[in-house]
Amino acid sequence: MSTRKYTRGWKPRFNPATDNFFGRSTIRDTGRGSIGQDGIPSKYEVLEMQSFEELVRECLRNRTLWEDPDFPPCDESMYFENRPPCGDVVWRRPGDICDNPQMFVEGASRMDVMQGVLGDCWLLAAVSCLATNDKLLHKIIPGKQNFDRHYAGVFRFMFWQYGRWVEVLIDDRLPTCGGLLIYMHSGEKNEFWSALLEKAYAKLNGCYENLSGGLTSEALTDFTGGISERFKLREDTPPDLFNIMLKATFKGAMMSCHIEATDDKIEAKLDNGLIIGHAYSITDVRYIETSFSSDKIPLVRIRNPWGDSHEWKGAWSDDSEEWNTVSQKEKDSLGLRYEHDGEF
Repeated sequence: MSTRKYTRGWKPRFNPATDNFFGRSTIRDTGRGSIGQDGIPSKYEVLEMQSFEELVRECLRNRTLWEDPDFPPCDESMYFENRPPCGDVVWRRPGDICDNPQMFVEGASRMDVMQGVLGDCWLLAAVSCLATNDKLLHKIIPGKQNFDRHYAGVFRFMFWQYGRWVEVLIDDRLPTCGGLLIYMHSGEKNEFWSALLEKAYAKLNGCYENLSGGLTSEALTDFTGGISERFKLREDTPPDLFNIMLKATFKGAMMSCHIEATDDKIEAKLDNGLIIGHAYSITDVRYIETSFSSDKIPLVRIRNPWGDSHEWKGAWSDDSEEWNTVSQKEKDSLGLRYEHDGEF
């Protein structure tokens, strides 16, 4: 029987004899997915593996915090070639970074996703989309995981990999510099769901640097098990594209967009404020009513994962005159914010 492989162009550092996950006790195939049970190799079936619940109970009983044997706090977990552009890196648990750490602060929000020093805007765009769908988010982050009395330093995440749901366990030691997280983080200093999700995904892919550069559609597939569809607007734009997007939004689909760029133009800024070669998340699609037209206006809300002032500067941008024609009730329903938060 052939062994089904989980590879993404890299070989796990902790099991160099093979290029699959079997033998790494903290990443396991759950047996759920589109591939039948007979696809699980016998080697996997006999592996002695502690479940997430068993690890938590053991740590609580021994009054210890779990340390991940497969993704230790070292340089190799961060990079294979390019060291992060910061000073000395110290791996810290959330309780050592701030007071009262929380997995979520007032629930998950697309605004909880801020980019760090890593070039993984494609992943952040997908995570921002994920934050708008509570059901899918809690499939990726299952159960009530937090820093309460059941806290044991271990967290569990689920990702779709080649027809199967794969469980990834991590400890909560995160890379910091000067006491601040260097990779993905929330705008709330004591909220850690996005940082921990990125760490689990980095572990699944070998190290943090392996997340530098990618396609948002790939991450969305890994978060949902769904099939992605792509439209190249310069080549073949469907005449009813907005209605396609509107229907997709209504059905709970997640969307992103980007402007293609050559290698020498990556992240170049256009006069209109947009960044080429950079991934954006689409966070809402809807028609709105205005006072200057009897027809409803089609609008798409987009967010830059940098979460700063790099936003669209044209019509319907923050503080543009078009918003003067929209009622306050309509603005409130849109959740309109005139802030440098990357959303427009």
